[in-house]
Amino acid sequence: MEVKTYKKDYDYSYSLGAFPTMELIKKKSDAVDKIIIHSSFDNQNVIDEIKSLVDNTRIFTNDKLVLKLSDKGNCFIIGVFNKYSSKLDENSDHLLLDNPSNMGNLGTIIRSSLGFGIKNIAIIKPGVDYFDPKVIRSSMGSIFSVNIEYFDSLEDYESKYPHHNIYSFMLQAKKNLRDETFSNKPVTLAFGNEATGLDMKYLNENSLIIKHSDEIDSLNVTNAVSIALYEYSLKL
Repeated sequence: MEVKTYKKDYDYSYSLGAFPTMELIKKKSDAVDKIIIHSSFDNQNVIDEIKSLVDNTRIFTNDKLVLKLSDKGNCFIIGVFNKYSSKLDENSDHLLLDNPSNMGNLGTIIRSSLGFGIKNIAIIKPGVDYFDPKVIRSSMGSIFSVNIEYFDSLEDYESKYPHHNIYSFMLQAKKNLRDETFSNKPVTLAFGNEATGLDMKYLNENSLIIKHSDEIDSLNVTNAVSIALYEYSLKL
């Protein structure tokens, strides 16, 4: 495989950095194509662990390639992996993101979702490419422990997972998150685009608002998701 600077239409992607790459190796070993290490990387414990988990014929030292593929100067290990597909677990709770547009935000949300126990994430198109190395790096490799599935529309998602009860987070909602018991299971926590939020078609009897002071108009979506996940985890 000739390794080039990432583009969305490639059938492979990269994990940038030692920690995300170790997560790739441990969680998606079958997808690993090669590991590229910069010659200045001197953490022998990490190198030894990689060599214990990956066939040595797949491990290379190539300083120029590391510098070419990395968008940051402090990246010394890169994992090259084949893209893979996953499906959501219909019996588990879901997180739904409608058209997430910021790669850093998506990676942060994936990490928070895994941290609070939700390992199934639906993305309504259009939305950023979750295999983009920037998403993978900001997720700190958490992406390799979750299922992510794209859907053309909310209706497409509801058709495939009709038994999930959607709790949409909207400023127009009347119910406070703190007062919700989430008695209708399984649950889908739904959040909108960073700039526009959720369309009014999401507004229903389960819609929730995270109360905050009038000093701001809304919360950053990554903060809102983390708050909601935390509150939900307390009620499980």
